[in-house]
Amino acid sequence: MKTGLLFAGQGSQRTGMGADFYEEMPAFRAVFDLLPEDKKQLAWNGPEEALRETENTQPIMTAFGLGVWSCFREQGLQPDCAAGLSLGEYSALGASGAVDEDTAIRLVTRRGREMAKAAKGIRCGMTAVLGADPETVESCCEEASEESAFVQIANYNCPGQIVIAGESGAVDRAAALAKERGARRCMPLPVSGPFHTQYMKPAGDAMAEVLEKTVFQAEDFPVIHNVTGRPAEAGETIPELLVRQVSGSVRFEETIRYMLARGVDTFLEIGPGCALAGFVRKTDRRVKICSVSTVEDFRAALESLGLSGKTPEGRREKEKEE
Repeated sequence: MKTGLLFAGQGSQRTGMGADFYEEMPAFRAVFDLLPEDKKQLAWNGPEEALRETENTQPIMTAFGLGVWSCFREQGLQPDCAAGLSLGEYSALGASGAVDEDTAIRLVTRRGREMAKAAKGIRCGMTAVLGADPETVESCCEEASEESAFVQIANYNCPGQIVIAGESGAVDRAAALAKERGARRCMPLPVSGPFHTQYMKPAGDAMAEVLEKTVFQAEDFPVIHNVTGRPAEAGETIPELLVRQVSGSVRFEETIRYMLARGVDTFLEIGPGCALAGFVRKTDRRVKICSVSTVEDFRAALESLGLSGKTPEGRREKEKEE
């Protein structure tokens, strides 16, 4: 069995996230306590509108992802590779040991602030285009863009699902063109900024200064990067790839295909919801997928991965259940 870790990104957050882990899992608590108290309370009690703000979502989601990962690590899980959707890439890097939890949360806190700043004053839109091929959607975006109002592909999520983002008028024009050219459905998505588009370049420039001063260690296992759909190669650096990621397309389908081609047959999704599991299934239905949002999910995943009871901590948990 080869296991690939997947960390959810912004949009999957929900009120109450992590409350059960915090109560029951000391390993999770140690990571989540790296957040300031107001962020913890926001995660657990909302309001939803504030939780959706990118400067709040990013550190909370990263602390959640790395907190849950720490519980799996404590149980002896040794994945073969990891990836994350957009923001989730930072959790993947933290899980791999490239940075520690505190550094990952500090970086995404700054990233959230800079992305929110770059989005100010832009009438933005984001739409999922279903049932169209990438070439068609790319041409629609080019045709719908103007000098001062443009749209581009933000996410190549999986076969038949591409997300476009940018200025709302340009997004609407591109969506209309896509439907004319055979797209099955165009579904507007709630968004607080035109993420993964050229509008985010100022945020990427600001992050470059921070990332260049950050020391990245050798990874315990490979991290597949959003902008390339593969691990870093000779001549590429993690800071450079993370800067490009802010305004570049997320190549998640390529990421999944890369993992599959290297023998990954079991995926573990960490994060509220199960959106990434859906992307994996639409790419290859033959693989096993465990999605973990709650402590109950965590225990079920341990059983599914064959880890339950293998460590002293696991044996203690099993004894409690019995």
